Amino acid sequence: MKKFVSIVFIIALISCKSSISNSEKITGNLNELVSIMQGQYSSEAQSKRDTSYFNISLRMIPIWKKRGHYLYVEQAMFTKQEKPYRVRIYKISQRGDEFVSEIYTLKNEKEWIGKWKTPNAFDVLTENDIELKEGCEVVLKRVSKNRFSGQTGIKTCPSELRNASYATSKVTITENEILSWDQGFDQNDQQVWGAEKGGYEFVKY
Repeated sequence: MKKFVSIVFIIALISCKSSISNSEKITGNLNELVSIMQGQYSSEAQSKRDTSYFNISLRMIPIWKKRGHYLYVEQAMFTKQEKPYRVRIYKISQRGDEFVSEIYTLKNEKEWIGKWKTPNAFDVLTENDIELKEGCEVVLKRVSKNRFSGQTGIKTCPSELRNASYATSKVTITENEILSWDQGFDQNDQQVWGAEKGGYEFVKY
């Protein structure tokens, strides 16, 4: 009987250690993803190789560190960085072996432009000041060390830009680069905005 109990205890202990190990691994991968996402980027090199691409500035700065994994995001033409055309907050979380980047808009986004220089300024921002873009989250998987890839759902992200019906995003994130392909499609699945050849190559600097 004692021998049986000992065997059961050992099996339970191994199972417990395995569960903790998997949990630590997933948490480590989440931290890895958030770490390589943050930074300042530009698509300058790509725009010089191919003039159909613009030189775009992308900034992703960590905020709200005590609340989870959040990034403040500004995207602008490189020559007009004071007037970004995209101002967002990304919330990065884990879902099993997947990683989800939820997209939030800011209700008074003009008040926050340029505040990436002082991330602590966002401490006064509350969840009532941001709004989730339903269906626009990007679901990523870890492909290898410092490499994650994923996309939005199929026709889940509504868009009205340039008569679009929905938008899609395909993203690959590595240690020094983000490949991002955003496209808008009308109700007949015809592309109405976004790059046509492939994604934008944002290189960290």
